[in-house]
Amino acid sequence: MSEELEITAANFEDETRQGVTLVDFWAAWCGPCLMQGPIITNVADKVAGKAKVGKCNVDEEGALAMRFGIQSIPTLILFKDGQEIERYIGVQMERSLLDRIDTAVASKGD
Repeated sequence: MSEELEITAANFEDETRQGVTLVDFWAAWCGPCLMQGPIITNVADKVAGKAKVGKCNVDEEGALAMRFGIQSIPTLILFKDGQEIERYIGVQMERSLLDRIDTAVASKGD
C-alpha cells in the first residue's frame, strides 16, 4: 500500500507546509519518469510516518511546475517545512533518496 500523494496546486501548500516532503515532478510520456515511478513508490512505502512523498504531473499542473522552474523531468524536490532544501534532476536511486530524506528528517532546521 503506497503512501504516495498526488500533488496539485490545490493541496501543495498543505502537503509541504510541515515536515519533510519529496515531490516528483513527472509526465506520463516521459520514459525516465516511468523508470522513476516504481522507485518513488518504494520510497513512499519506506518513509511512511516520517516523511511524505508525492507526484506532480507537469502536464496537469503546469502552473505549479512553472512556479518551481521545472525544465527537465523527472525533477525531484525535497521540501522541509515548506522550503525547498534540495533538488535532483534525472532518475534517482532508491537508497540515495532514502538517505537524503533521513538526513532531512534528522536535521533540526536552520
